[in-house]
Amino acid sequence: MYAGAKRVVASHWKVDDEATGALMARFYEAMFRENQSPAAALHQAQLSIRQHERWQSPFYWAAFVLQGEWR
Repeated sequence: MYAGAKRVVASHWKVDDEATGALMARFYEAMFRENQSPAAALHQAQLSIRQHERWQSPFYWAAFVLQGEWR
């Protein structure tokens, strides 16, 4: 944010790289292909990733938060 970004997605704790990659892919797809707001895209990505049997635990998806402009 100090570098001028309007918003960032950050995690509260160290998370699994594979789960993070899957979540971020879903996040950007929702933002750019489905034209959702960053907040809605993150929410959808979190709901989607938790459907995966391996990543159902909140440890894998609940760490991510959107900071800054939410639209």
